[in-house]
Amino acid sequence: MLVVHNRMSRTILSEINSPEDLKKLSATELSSLAEEIRKEIISTVSHNGGHLSSNLGVIELTIALHSVFASPQDSIIWDVGHQCYTHKLLTGRYGRFSTIRKKGGLSGFPRRDESPHDVFGTGHSSTSISSAYGLLTARRLRGERGKVIAVIGDGALTGGMAFEAISHAGQAGRDLIVILNDNKMSISRNTGALSEYLSRLSMRKNYQTLKFHVERIVRGFPLAGEKLYRLISKMKSGLKSFLLTDNFFMDLGFEYVGPLDGHKIGELKKVLSDVKNLDHPVVVHVVTKKGFGYSYAENDPALFHGVGPFCISDGQVEKFDRVSFTEVFSNLMLEEASSGKNIAAVTAAMAKGTGLASFAHRFPDRFFDVGIAEQHAVTFAAGLAAGGMLPVVAIYSTFMQRAVDQVIHDVALQSLPVVFALDRSGAVPDDGETHQGIYDISLFRPVPGVSILAPVSAEEMKLMFRWAFSRNAPVIIRYPKSTCPTEVPAFSFPIGEGRGVFAEQEGSDALIVCTGGIYGEVHEAANILARKDTPVDIYNLRFIKPLDEEYFLDVTKPYSSIVIVEDGIKTGGIAVYLEELLLSVRPELNVSAMAFPENIFDAGCGGLPGGVGSRREILAAACLSPEHIAGEVRRLRTLSSGAGKQAPGFLSSGFKI
Repeated sequence: MLVVHNRMSRTILSEINSPEDLKKLSATELSSLAEEIRKEIISTVSHNGGHLSSNLGVIELTIALHSVFASPQDSIIWDVGHQCYTHKLLTGRYGRFSTIRKKGGLSGFPRRDESPHDVFGTGHSSTSISSAYGLLTARRLRGERGKVIAVIGDGALTGGMAFEAISHAGQAGRDLIVILNDNKMSISRNTGALSEYLSRLSMRKNYQTLKFHVERIVRGFPLAGEKLYRLISKMKSGLKSFLLTDNFFMDLGFEYVGPLDGHKIGELKKVLSDVKNLDHPVVVHVVTKKGFGYSYAENDPALFHGVGPFCISDGQVEKFDRVSFTEVFSNLMLEEASSGKNIAAVTAAMAKGTGLASFAHRFPDRFFDVGIAEQHAVTFAAGLAAGGMLPVVAIYSTFMQRAVDQVIHDVALQSLPVVFALDRSGAVPDDGETHQGIYDISLFRPVPGVSILAPVSAEEMKLMFRWAFSRNAPVIIRYPKSTCPTEVPAFSFPIGEGRGVFAEQEGSDALIVCTGGIYGEVHEAANILARKDTPVDIYNLRFIKPLDEEYFLDVTKPYSSIVIVEDGIKTGGIAVYLEELLLSVRPELNVSAMAFPENIFDAGCGGLPGGVGSRREILAAACLSPEHIAGEVRRLRTLSSGAGKQAPGFLSSGFKI
């Protein structure tokens, strides 16, 4: 049952039902509101987990935006969207804010079906300028008014798509407003020329200060004000050349305003009010501090970027007793790089999230954080491999979707030895539909020459990476966001290419075949069945590709009922393929493929059907819970007993083969 907190005390925040209510508040009241919001976000995230640092950094900026503009007539698009908590609190969702990232509750990201103020759904990086310019263009073509504002962080600006959009929008000249939230970070600290460039811009406040003072004074003159303003505008290029020797945004056709202190609401409101009247594209450069107002988040913004439940008083994050797959990868990379001098690590602004922070500290010359640029990360790694290095590219499964062409064109077609570590594969709790790692198997299975493996445990994961390092070809190793299960002897058996192992073997007539990331649920399903005196064997595939088909058909011969469980999307996945393979040689067999259907699996979607949060809830919604798996085994056993024989020549899904 969804619980909505009932806050007893009357606060300024509790009186805000829409952004229009902000326009009635004094400067002092707006400052008080910012502190109330800060406390509300810290309190809620400490219980629910979520994105803390990024949200604390934009509280004042969000208040200023909603004070000046009129959402949703004026539309704000949040890049990535992980900084939208204040936006949600100010747009009529305060009463349900305690449900954020919970089943049936608010999403942690903007969702079009949650509120008219969420004009464009986001969850991945660098999309805001493209979508904002598209929305603005549509409005102008339809004769509609209203401003469109894209809020993009300096980290997201490292994504190439953002520059493609800036080039297009600047050339076209429409009145797009881009807020550049410069906090010197994406998730990990920013690196590279762009970060240094923005730092240089931050020291050039003299031009903008003079420009805005002159414009205010000149436009205040009666009658001649506008003519004088146009004359001064023609002279502006000389002033720019004198005070601002280079500015990338201006060269691409944007006006440039800033840098501004992103934590001073009054200053922000004044500038945004002027910007609102511009009839051409503008970049407003705002400098903020990630984690602002909560010392633990300020001191370690990466730790508190996406954080689990924590104690507010000391900043201690909830710990788990068992080691996670990410931690195993982290330790493995340190161990292997110590003996393998050609091993390098590449990540896309996720050093801490992927477990590579220790590698970066220990082997700085072999660690490369390319920013939020997954396409570049993959092709850069291909270049490293062509030069004799052995690169490991660590990227979340959901973000690897952004680099499919690079895997095919730059790695696979040249058979370069790049190892891909796909963290957060399968069901990903709490972050919603944009972060589910369920597509990688279907995306990369058809790619020629690429091996795909899925470990069950820590020991098996080590074996797989060492196997990958011995290859002279691309290898993908996918693993979930979860802790590792208890080891059993089979997990340490040597790797045989294309072959799996029996994780549990009870001599049953029923078998569950699984990919590594969902073994925990399969094991639990086996326990459910064992308690009913109906034991089942478990076969861990290990390899999703290549597959030793002859070996697979041989080891599955003794079974009359086989359930194949995959933690990926069903269409194009391994489960359906194996189902077809088995039925092609044993049409009488009772076999069933279980995988994610083509639905959207989200985390808290405003009470809409299907809103889910935890891993268990996501798998239950996909009919992949232990109970569902056990139920499917029972169903097939019933068919095998003759109570309802499945017609040969048909898949369990009903499609004829």
